Amino acid sequence: MDALSGSPAALAGEPEVIDLNADVGESFGRWQLGDDEALLPHLSSANVACGFHAGDPATLRRTVARAAALSVTVGAQVGYRDLAGFGRRFIDVAPDDLRADVLYQLGALEGLARASGTRVAYLKPHGALYHALRSDRGQAEAVVQAVLDFGGLPVLGFPGAVVLDLATEAGLPVVAEGFADRAYRSDGTLVPRTEPGALLTDPDAVAAQAAALASDGAVGSLCVHGDSPDAPALAAAVRRGLESAGMRIAAFA
Repeated sequence: MDALSGSPAALAGEPEVIDLNADVGESFGRWQLGDDEALLPHLSSANVACGFHAGDPATLRRTVARAAALSVTVGAQVGYRDLAGFGRRFIDVAPDDLRADVLYQLGALEGLARASGTRVAYLKPHGALYHALRSDRGQAEAVVQAVLDFGGLPVLGFPGAVVLDLATEAGLPVVAEGFADRAYRSDGTLVPRTEPGALLTDPDAVAAQAAALASDGAVGSLCVHGDSPDAPALAAAVRRGLESAGMRIAAFA
């Protein structure tokens, strides 16, 4: 896997470039999740929900319009058809169905993005689908095929994930992602959300972890979850810390 990162720029004597992304557009009707208005100005890329795990059409249209106004790159955060579970429950979807579901989500968000003068520039899986695509070859193949059906996009995912290997084989750009606000185990995997300490909430700790992940050079994008407590403050702290370390925040797509 040849995941994109900021290292080549650093080797050339230029500021290292790193993307800062967050999950947004996850409110639904009168149910509000996160503070996208305050979070988006700190980002270079926005993983916008597509209506399957979260988000409704009006929310998504407002979200992509706000991203466009701020010159924040829009990515499609596709997930399982699971509003009740917020897409965090694994669903053993047949590959053909998953391929169609992902293509449907991409098409829906692209239509809303075009209406706001922007476009869908990359794909990031959400929640349980994100984690399934680390090892489930059948589902990973379905997602890659959906991206190819759409015309091709960069794919953002966990370092070493099967979906990134398959995307690379298919000629798609891939970007490895690190998580600023999630605790890691010693083997490089994330501490499950069901365990204590899985979510980092102290801005200084989140900024420090982001800087460590970025300086390692193994990831090209850092994520702050939009539904984390005080996500805008966390993203602001991450951005300040990275810029203070001489890094440049910019979208990869």
